[in-house]
Amino acid sequence: MAAELDFSPPEIPEPTFMENVLRYGLFFGAIFQLICVLAIILPVPKSHKTDLDSFEPKNSETVKKPKATAPQISKKPKKETKKKR
Repeated sequence: MAAELDFSPPEIPEPTFMENVLRYGLFFGAIFQLICVLAIILPVPKSHKTDLDSFEPKNSETVKKPKATAPQISKKPKKETKKKR
């Protein structure tokens, strides 16, 4: 009975070129996704120069500029003609 059992490893064919490309492409894709998720979660320290720019006092001219209102395009004058029956 012991002579009938074959404990040799199964024969596995060598992966093809496209299988290797797919395997490594999936690995690189997963690593790229992890880097993107970590970039969203972890805050990036700001440089000292940008901190100084954000704390500068604004001139009164820049604060009090009135905003120009855009003309309303959606409201068109209606024609005043009688309906023909």
